[in-house]
Amino acid sequence: MPVITDRVPICVGTGFARMIRSLPRRAPSPRSAVVFFHITDSLPTRQSIRSGRRHLGVNCDKLLSMVGTADAYAAYDDDVRQTQIAAINERFQEQVDRIKLVKLRAADADITEVTELADVVPLLLPHTAYKSYPEAFLIDKKWDRLTKWLGTVSAHPTDAVDLSAVAEIDDWVAACGAAGLHVSCSSGTTGKSAMLVSSQQDLDFAARDGVAAVEWGSDMRVGDMRTAAGAAGAVAYTPRNLAMGMALMGAFVDPAAPRFNSGLPPVTIGSMTKMITLRKAIADGTAKPGEIAEFEAESARRQEGLDAAQAGSVEDIIAKREQKLYITGMWGSLYPLAEAVRARGYSSKDFNPENGVYLGGGLKRAQLPDDYREFVYETFNLQPRFIFQMYGMQEINTTIPRCQEGHRYHLPAWLVAIPLNKEGDALVAENVGSATEARAAFFDLSMDGRWGGVISGDRVQIDFTPCVCGNASPSIKDDIARYADLEGDDKIGCAGTVDAYVRGLT
Repeated sequence: MPVITDRVPICVGTGFARMIRSLPRRAPSPRSAVVFFHITDSLPTRQSIRSGRRHLGVNCDKLLSMVGTADAYAAYDDDVRQTQIAAINERFQEQVDRIKLVKLRAADADITEVTELADVVPLLLPHTAYKSYPEAFLIDKKWDRLTKWLGTVSAHPTDAVDLSAVAEIDDWVAACGAAGLHVSCSSGTTGKSAMLVSSQQDLDFAARDGVAAVEWGSDMRVGDMRTAAGAAGAVAYTPRNLAMGMALMGAFVDPAAPRFNSGLPPVTIGSMTKMITLRKAIADGTAKPGEIAEFEAESARRQEGLDAAQAGSVEDIIAKREQKLYITGMWGSLYPLAEAVRARGYSSKDFNPENGVYLGGGLKRAQLPDDYREFVYETFNLQPRFIFQMYGMQEINTTIPRCQEGHRYHLPAWLVAIPLNKEGDALVAENVGSATEARAAFFDLSMDGRWGGVISGDRVQIDFTPCVCGNASPSIKDDIARYADLEGDDKIGCAGTVDAYVRGLT
């Protein structure tokens, strides 16, 4: 059984790199919900996770039993589709009276049963639903109101959350976690931070599925005993990130191998919230001169620390160049790391040919040259079979791995693809024999702590025909784009209805 004995690095977006310069430098309080953890406990086994899982329904359990097997991606026929519809109906019947926003959507659309995919569309929540809390709840520290808001999106009651010792947002997240409601927050660098609630069952599933996806999408294997390396950056330890980070590092990394310590202070949810609030105040012209000066000074100090950490990560990966590496990061951070390594005179010939890489997400607005992939691969001697790339989002619990042959992201049987029009209010017809352009929406049947149906902000090309890799599950081409980046704004039709409902409730 692998044991984590040091800090668990998590792959985060380039938004954190932009953010880190302006976060408070003080160490988090003992109650902070996002901290660096030194893990000494053994990871849960697949059997222990399976045995402790609450049944979600006969059809749900049938699909979820495929986790870790080739069957998860192999077939997509009428039987699978009908099982998915029946499974969504199981989740709907159980949760419609438990999740207030879902009950609202169902009542508005007069939906009492899911019998076809079109019935699911009006039940989907826009991704912005998890940002629908009034900002005043955070600014004015109205933790009781924020807890009430959480109850509109949570599948489990929030009345057991003990607010007696809550003074800051980090304390509130910790209090929710103590009540079994694990809240993970996005960076929110372009606006409000999304708050996504998960049950312990969700965290266990994300960990197990994440490891299984790597083994499906690459030749990296549990027990490889690799050495961790990667670009330095800010690290956010949300409950979901921590669960997946523990599982991935425990599965693929030698616990005795040295790990780089960037020296950067942790990013807490409270510090993220403070930064977002101050940025908004500066943009609105309401920030005080002293606040602006503090922001600028802190940004400069943070940049100095980040520059030093990035230089250290270059030295670290060069020193480990002969080891079989497990490299993590995103394109926006790995490309400059590769540039710095090349500048030192090292390249593919100097690195182990069995190096592996875990790549999360796309460019995230990073401006890179056309050959950025090849440049990174060639720098670290990365062979195709050891390259794992995934597509995912905070709003779903499942990892979507990219296949080696077709370079398409494959949806497992328990993650239902729901291709929508740009407005997000209707299904689009599937193109026969070719990819269908759509707004990506999904129903994640693994979700227990919140509703599994979500409308994303992504424009995708989704293909329902078998892939050249031999798998028939729906797959997404590797050219995903955000509507907000394409058009400067993104309006989902039902978002206004959800926001109005939340304002009336809270």
